[in-house]
Amino acid sequence: MKKSIFKIAILVCAVLLSTEGIAQKFPALDKSPMDVSSFPSSYKESNKVVKVTYSRPQLKGRSLDKLAPKDKVWRTGANEAAEITFYKDVTFGDKDVKAGTYTLFTIPNDKEWTLILSTAKNVWGSYFYKPEEDVVKVMGAVSKNKDSVEAFSIIFDENMNMVLGWDKTVVTVPIK
Repeated sequence: MKKSIFKIAILVCAVLLSTEGIAQKFPALDKSPMDVSSFPSSYKESNKVVKVTYSRPQLKGRSLDKLAPKDKVWRTGANEAAEITFYKDVTFGDKDVKAGTYTLFTIPNDKEWTLILSTAKNVWGSYFYKPEEDVVKVMGAVSKNKDSVEAFSIIFDENMNMVLGWDKTVVTVPIK
């Protein structure tokens, strides 16, 4: 009987001690956290037209030109390239686009940015960008904001224009 109680006590101790050994360690927050923007933007609205998923790099004293170089294909954010989903057929800029999910690349410039929808999926950065995977290229109008935006941001305004903002640069592309 004493051996049975001793064995049970050892088993209980082993189980209690082993749960600490399998505790999960979660990673720290990402330096460029992922975000989502959609139209309509209300979480209560179930009839979405467009949603973009992207990571939000921050300036942290660096120049926009260094992080999103002019005249070079950029992943439109950080980490994985941004993905944009259209739940209905739309006109993006001045081009017709079928409902579906696309990778969103951009080419920054002073007066306008080129926005590229690509068939590529699950792309890290813009290192693997291939022009032959382009669906459409449209131009986004550039304007300047008086205040600097520290973290790259994408929103949709009340007219369903997609607006990208970073530093004092604002890029607008109409969606209809």
